[in-house]
Amino acid sequence: MIVSFFERLYFRPKWYDWAIISMLVPLSLIYGSVTLARRVLSRPKVYPVPIISVGNLIVGGSGKSPFLISLVKALDLKDKRVAVVSRGYKRDKKSLVVLSKDGELLATPKMAGDEPVLIAKSLKNVDVIVSKNRHEAIQKAISFGANVIFLDDGFSRVDIKKFEILLSPKEIKNPFPFPAGGFRGFLFCSIFADLYLKEERDFFRQVTIKNPTPKMVLATAISNPKRLDKWLDERVVYRHYLSDHSWFREDELKALLGEFGAESILTTQKDFVKMEDFDIPISLMELEIEIDSKVLDSVKKYIKDFDAKED
Repeated sequence: MIVSFFERLYFRPKWYDWAIISMLVPLSLIYGSVTLARRVLSRPKVYPVPIISVGNLIVGGSGKSPFLISLVKALDLKDKRVAVVSRGYKRDKKSLVVLSKDGELLATPKMAGDEPVLIAKSLKNVDVIVSKNRHEAIQKAISFGANVIFLDDGFSRVDIKKFEILLSPKEIKNPFPFPAGGFRGFLFCSIFADLYLKEERDFFRQVTIKNPTPKMVLATAISNPKRLDKWLDERVVYRHYLSDHSWFREDELKALLGEFGAESILTTQKDFVKMEDFDIPISLMELEIEIDSKVLDSVKKYIKDFDAKED
């Protein structure tokens, strides 16, 4: 209930929500000012390899990991050893985890987190390293021979010198920083990004449902799950929402199928990595992100210029 309230407040505020938002604005000004000062006063560490960060200002829901996957695929860096560094939210193991190396998956979603596992399964020739300490993970990637590193959800990591790609949703209905809104800083902090990309202008989502059935129960644990509504129809007979990065129980999902007379569980690719071992029929929302060629050209130029400078 509390989560859904704040998701509405941040992403879809009603007219009556603005009274609460206005009361929280003074706290937002303090929070935004602190994050701005931290960014301005930071002295980011420079690494000997190009680091490309994909991040956002708004909490959840901008498709950072799918964008990163599509970006790495589209760049086709066959002459490079590529690594991805991710934090891995709501995982059991708190220390550094080498999730994949040389195309081999070495850890479970419980150990590494759902989004890193999705990245590793989607990018089979990329090393994926998970750690809250991004510096530690970057050093590990370099020790493996990485000469290009992608940082998942890295905009707030002001202590690392990197090429900043900042993603923005198509619409922003509440522009305030936390706690009055869902932003991790002032919206004008987008000026610190090398590329500020807006959905349906610079990148586009394409969703197809694999193995659909006449009756499906949607089960998902993503932030702001109502953003999936645009791709759903009358075949979805019930929506089962858990908080972002939560874990599913097989018996609970089976009970939902029986309760609503559904033939399959419909879920996202990020959620599916936590259901793969379940004995349940799955319909999958497959997401592909189409990235404007100008974005790809800018990233390629950054990598090329970085290498030339190092030489």
